[in-house]
Amino acid sequence: MDTQVKQASTPAASPDTAALLQVNGQRLWDSLMELAQIGATPKGGVCRLTLTDLDKQGRDLVTRWAREAGMTVTIDKIGNGFMRRPGRNNSLPPIMTGSHIDTQPTGGKFDGNYGVLAGLEVVRTLNDHGIETEAPIEVAFWTNEEGSRFVPVMMGSGVFAKAFTLEHAYAATDTEGKTVKGELERIGYIGPQEPGDHPIGAYFEAHIEQGPVLEDNAKTIGVVTGVLGIRWYDCVVTGMEAHAGPTPMALRKDALQVAAQLMQEVVACAHRHPPHGRGTVGMVQVHPNSRNVIPGQVKFSIDLRNASDAECDAMDADIRAVAARISQETGLPIEITLVSNYPAQPFHTDCVEAVGRAAQALGYSHMPAVSGAGHDAVYMARLAPAGMVFVPCKDGISHNEIEDATPEDLTAGCNVLMHAMLERATVV
Repeated sequence: MDTQVKQASTPAASPDTAALLQVNGQRLWDSLMELAQIGATPKGGVCRLTLTDLDKQGRDLVTRWAREAGMTVTIDKIGNGFMRRPGRNNSLPPIMTGSHIDTQPTGGKFDGNYGVLAGLEVVRTLNDHGIETEAPIEVAFWTNEEGSRFVPVMMGSGVFAKAFTLEHAYAATDTEGKTVKGELERIGYIGPQEPGDHPIGAYFEAHIEQGPVLEDNAKTIGVVTGVLGIRWYDCVVTGMEAHAGPTPMALRKDALQVAAQLMQEVVACAHRHPPHGRGTVGMVQVHPNSRNVIPGQVKFSIDLRNASDAECDAMDADIRAVAARISQETGLPIEITLVSNYPAQPFHTDCVEAVGRAAQALGYSHMPAVSGAGHDAVYMARLAPAGMVFVPCKDGISHNEIEDATPEDLTAGCNVLMHAMLERATVV
């Protein structure tokens, strides 16, 4: 699926003109609102699951806008889309931006969508002002970032980065047994290009923060330094079931009471590893889960996160030591099993500093930020220098139909994205 469209001829602007460049915030907002109508929900959100008919409509709309902006469109075999604005030297690897347009079942208007349409607005603005870059500019949309219909998450960028194979992704099924390959074929988005056979000079991704830190600090721009490492564990505490009435308190082997101690220590562990430590228990299974039976076994999840692999290792050792102590004190066995390990991903210093310089030059309040959630930029950072731009979202809420962001903040983030990209692409 390769489409060639001739770039409109416009007078080239000088680098000084480019330094004063600002995007059209109203046009960006209007594009976001138009895309949000595809899969709109009664509560004001979006349900546009990957590789559905609605996803096809979203892809068709975005690629039509790209062609209207004079871009060529290439689709690869996992359905990733690359929308390209040529540069003076098209042998150079493109400076890329992008994100995803699939959503959660109860998703919002901005998660992912903002990153793709901010990239499109960058190109539209460069066209408006006749700005020519030395390197090409590309805007990508990645298949199945959310993972709400098919797993693994960040599928398109993961296949692109060779984190897993195309065949593995193709074989993934949804709850109805439909495969990724079958659904890509059905909506017409299997392209000819091998995933990964596509050079990248640098990658930037604009995104709502999906957390409350920027809003809490009254900052407009988050200069993202990296993505937290994630360790997921299953923890099992084994006691003994007994009748709740006849069994005295001192003679009980209550698995739930011991598990509760360790759950509190998960939170305490995060506090012991600031500033980016995170500790969460999100799932608990109690056996036999009966009102008048002392619990004999409790299985629960542990989610530990931090900004570096070394800090994640330290938190791992911390929680295991605490579990060993509690087990010895109570006499109940505690088993902790690592089930998933996502390494921390620092972003490239040059890209991080380019985002910071752009925010400073444009006069936006800004602060360093880390991402506690995964993004396609994680996989792109394995292949090329990468960075991210965060803007606030109301109350830090995302993956929710009430997800919201202001037009002013979205415009600011897009301006920062544009100038960071222009620094890498070089205005001529």
